[in-house]
Amino acid sequence: MTQTVPARGQDRPTLRDVAGRRATSTSARGRTRATLLLVGLAVGLVIAALAAAGSGQLVVPFDQVVGSVLHRLGLDLGSLPTHPRGESTLWSVRFPRVTMAIIVGAALAVAGALMQGVFGNPLAEPSVVGVSSGAAVAAAASIAFSWTFLGNWTIAVCAFIGGLITTLAVYALSRSDGRTEVVTLVLTGIAVNAVAGAALAFLVFVGDTQAREQIVFWQLGSLNGSRWPYVAVVAPFAAFGIAAAFLSARSLDLLALGERPARHLGVDVERLRIVLIVVVALLTAAAVCFCGIVAFVGLVVPHLVRMVTGPGHRVLIPASMLAGALVLVVADTIARTFVANADLPLGMLTSLVGGPFFFWLLRRTRRTAGGWG
Repeated sequence: MTQTVPARGQDRPTLRDVAGRRATSTSARGRTRATLLLVGLAVGLVIAALAAAGSGQLVVPFDQVVGSVLHRLGLDLGSLPTHPRGESTLWSVRFPRVTMAIIVGAALAVAGALMQGVFGNPLAEPSVVGVSSGAAVAAAASIAFSWTFLGNWTIAVCAFIGGLITTLAVYALSRSDGRTEVVTLVLTGIAVNAVAGAALAFLVFVGDTQAREQIVFWQLGSLNGSRWPYVAVVAPFAAFGIAAAFLSARSLDLLALGERPARHLGVDVERLRIVLIVVVALLTAAAVCFCGIVAFVGLVVPHLVRMVTGPGHRVLIPASMLAGALVLVVADTIARTFVANADLPLGMLTSLVGGPFFFWLLRRTRRTAGGWG
């Protein structure tokens, strides 16, 4: 019995075929892992949101929270809250606050992912372009000088406008010969943040005792007092910014190859930076305008997600969105339930946890020779 030897170039697999199959297999595993991660984060977010809505001084059991939600959806498949004020508490106080936490966490995390992609640095965050400090100065000015031209919306609108103006100023000051160097942008942002810090200290000095307390409390960040009208204002801006981030995912992946290769592949690098910096300002200003400064979410969350998903922004951005929302829902739940009859400042809590964690990330990055980790 003779064995037929495949003719050369016909049935025998080449190195290119083997490499292609391996790449396809690796890509399939990566897609499966990304899908599992996104599904896991989405399920975790839903469970955390429902649990958060039932937590607080008035405890609503989890099954009753689920029953209330299903009832609002027209599905009477569960038990409604038995407490006389349970239903009104859920839909007038708890769910607006939980929804605001989801929006703010998602916006800050996506803004951080965009900043890290634009700068090519895992330690970049939205405050680099001055949006947080600008928002803080404008909000403090409205408090110190008792501005009330928009009623209860004055502080939020001033914070939003202040964040956008500061970001655009940083970008304008860092441009030279029609181009913007990343290092110049970062250094300009540091200088503007220093000036904003001095302005904020001056406003605290000139304000009365009540204004000082309000300014300090706003800087610490809190979701207390979130209501549906506030959610209706923040949600469209956050949705627009997140949608823009999704659309820029491919361009960010090409930018990660370097500016010159990205230009050769058709990416207008300067235009991309302008658009994304404005998007970051929009997302961050929308997040802080009602809630104050919430630190480290935009830095730590996308960095952690990148360690799991890798550098591809098509997975990184949606995963950061879900992870940021989940982190802030959990953090806000802890902030309002950790101490009885007290509502801890959310920014203080995220800084308390995020600071040591960020230090660990720095040490880990140093051990990996400054890579993404």
